[in-house]
Amino acid sequence: MDILIATKNQKKKLELQRILAPLGLSVVTEEDRGFALSDVEETGLTFEENARLKAVSGCEESGLPCVGDDSGLCVDALGGAPGIYSARFAGEHGNDEANTGKLLELLAGLPREARGARFVCAICCRFPDGSEIMARGECEGHIGFAPAGSGGFGYDPVFIPNGFMHTMAQLSFEEKDAVSHRGRALTLLAKKWEERLSAR
Repeated sequence: MDILIATKNQKKKLELQRILAPLGLSVVTEEDRGFALSDVEETGLTFEENARLKAVSGCEESGLPCVGDDSGLCVDALGGAPGIYSARFAGEHGNDEANTGKLLELLAGLPREARGARFVCAICCRFPDGSEIMARGECEGHIGFAPAGSGGFGYDPVFIPNGFMHTMAQLSFEEKDAVSHRGRALTLLAKKWEERLSAR
């Protein structure tokens, strides 16, 4: 079965595919299917609300089960910011380098114990019949003092998960899938998907 992911981010697609493939699901993007989804304005006040907006829009336009996700970084010293505004923290949407630079600048001078943070991911899968599955995952850690690693994307090069000495961008795929916010949310999504199938 094909499942559409409402994103142009190929790295997100690969993460989703790795975890959902054992269920016999094939993850496709709008590009794979040769059409363009409408841009969805993220007007929600929570990660869950924004994930649902993307999933509902993608499902309605494609007729396929559609996964929408919203994720971000919540930093204790910044009162939970950047939160749902993580992708546009520095002003330009998706400028990872600028976002990370602004974060490190705001935390400059703070010691390790004051740099606590967590990644949060909410994933909604909307089905053509109007039903949906919602899953949330979190990964606790802290912000490092300088970027390190070339893997991952977003704030991965400055986020060090609890129990690790390295940033998220330095972890292997297997390590990242096991502890990341998105990996945990996707694992829960897969579990709920299995429960949905067995209930039919």
